[in-house]
Amino acid sequence: MLPSHVLVPLDGSPLADEALQHALAAFDCRVTVLNIVTPLDAGMSEGGILEPDESRQADARERADQLIKTAKAEAAAADRSVETTVETGDPASAIVDYAEQHTVDHIVMGGHGGERGELARRLLGTVATAVLGEAPVTVTVVR
Repeated sequence: MLPSHVLVPLDGSPLADEALQHALAAFDCRVTVLNIVTPLDAGMSEGGILEPDESRQADARERADQLIKTAKAEAAAADRSVETTVETGDPASAIVDYAEQHTVDHIVMGGHGGERGELARRLLGTVATAVLGEAPVTVTVVR
């Protein structure tokens, strides 16, 4: 069954950009681009090292806005359009929550390696591994 709504989480990495290109080429349906701004006090952020301040929060939001702008331009270059949203929170949880709450029936995302630990985490990345385990819909991981 072909999806009617595809979610593409973007984090600025080359694999995430490839995931967007794949989704635009493979699926002729509604595509939503999601960027997650991680709170500075979260475990994956710099909050463990630096105190959160408004300047760093504004920088994170500006980076998210730039990623969204770039995604819209990439979609336009492919003669497509995308819906966009920016959420705040833990990336894996935010992706799964968004999919559950917005009639998403397919997630296309980049996989990231480099994390030490279990083999799947090393091959796919911690966020992709968590989404694969928790998502209520089909997940395509672009490598």
